[in-house]
Formats: sequence, structure tokens, C-alpha cells
Amino acid sequence: MSVTIYGPREIAAIERAGAAAAATLAYVGGRLRAGVTTAEIDGWVREDTARRGGRPSQLGYRGAGPGPFPASVCTSRNEVVCHGVPRADVVLQDGDIVNVDVTTELDGFHGDTSATFCIGAVSETARQLVTTTRAARDAGIAAVRPGARLGDIGAAIVEVARRAGYGVVSDFGGHGIGRHMHEPPHIAHVGRAGTGLRLRPGMVFTIEPMLTLGTAEIEVLGDGWTVVTADRKWSAQFEHTVCVTEDGARVLT
Repeated sequence: MSVTIYGPREIAAIERAGAAAAATLAYVGGRLRAGVTTAEIDGWVREDTARRGGRPSQLGYRGAGPGPFPASVCTSRNEVVCHGVPRADVVLQDGDIVNVDVTTELDGFHGDTSATFCIGAVSETARQLVTTTRAARDAGIAAVRPGARLGDIGAAIVEVARRAGYGVVSDFGGHGIGRHMHEPPHIAHVGRAGTGLRLRPGMVFTIEPMLTLGTAEIEVLGDGWTVVTADRKWSAQFEHTVCVTEDGARVLT
């Protein structure tokens, strides 16, 4: 596994892409409400990304699906864990939660971020899931420092989830990012402290845990992209792009 160590100029370029992605996510998040379709979210992301001089990294991405990803953003509602394909017939309802995952390419570098938003009056169960998932992401980021191990990130996330009684999806994880949307290393969100690759300054990757109310087992729907929980209980996700520095971690989104 060859992991790229980025220099200061490259990291600054990734941070510019990350800032653009974060701004688009904030713009979209401010417009979410009951009655909005996930296809509308896709349109907003395309328009806002272009206004910022970027390109949606996900549009046309060829990964595990049956063909290129058909949208500019992943929209993952309620039981959808990740990679939800925007559709005109998926309408946000009062009480839903929805993850919006934005990746922007700007001047040849990528920044990746996501958040789960509460639509209207959500249940306390859903709100606690969202709050805890954000805390799990932040705990993973706090474990990042020179000399730490990749397993430390997953262990920190699992500890937060375990205390709340939530599952952590292990089939998907974070990833290196920079000149490409997906690069080594794979960032597992389930891990054992003190194991795995040692972190070095200049590594750039995403931390994006997916927590579930029930099982962490998943299924892929017929479109070949959309991932749901096997028991159809709800899932939430939060994501930042981070850089390992001499002092710890710097969030680039």
C-alpha cells in the first residue's frame, strides 16, 4: 500500500477544495425541509459547486456500482447507510434524517465532507443517533497524531458507539484523498488501538463513520449503489477530510 505524503502547497490546494465542498454542504443544508426531493438536492449541489469554480467529484465516478455514479452527490435518508442515489420520487418528510455527502474537485484536488440533517421535528431516538454519530467522527479525528496507528481511529469511534448501544458499519470506511477522490489508505471505523499503519505528517484522509440503531449489516439495492441497513433501522453519518500535522490533525473541510 503506497500512501501519498503531501507537501504544504498540495495540502493548501486540498484545503481550498475542502472549503468549497464544506460551503456547498452548508448551502444545501440551509435549504433542506419537508417536501424537498433528493433530486432537487442534486441540482443544488451541481449549481453551487459550479459557482465556486469546482466540479462534483462523484458525478460519473466508477466504483463498485454497475456503471458510473449518475449524480453529483450522495443523499442517504433514514435506513440508507451511504451512496444513496438522488431521485425525484424520494421526498423528504417531517421527522426524516438525511445525509448529504459532497465531494468537490477544484484545480485538480478533492475535498470530501458530509453531514446528517434532521428534517422538521425528529424523534429523540433519531436526534440522539445523529448527535452521537457526530461525536464518533470527532473522537476519530481526536485520535489522529504523528505516530498513532490507523486502528486508534476505529477504536475511538467504536468506544463512542458502544456506550450509546449503536452499531458501526464496517463494510465501508474513510479513504485517502488528494489528487484523487479515493486513495490509500483505507480508514476502518472499527479497529483495535495500537494496530495498523503508523500515521505520518502529510497524510490526508477522510473520517466518516456510519452508526446504526440496529444491526451494522448492510444490503445493496437494485441500483447497485444505494446501501441500506439489513434490518432497515436508521443510520447516520458525518465526515471530514483531515490532514496529519506535527501537532495532531487539521480539519480541511
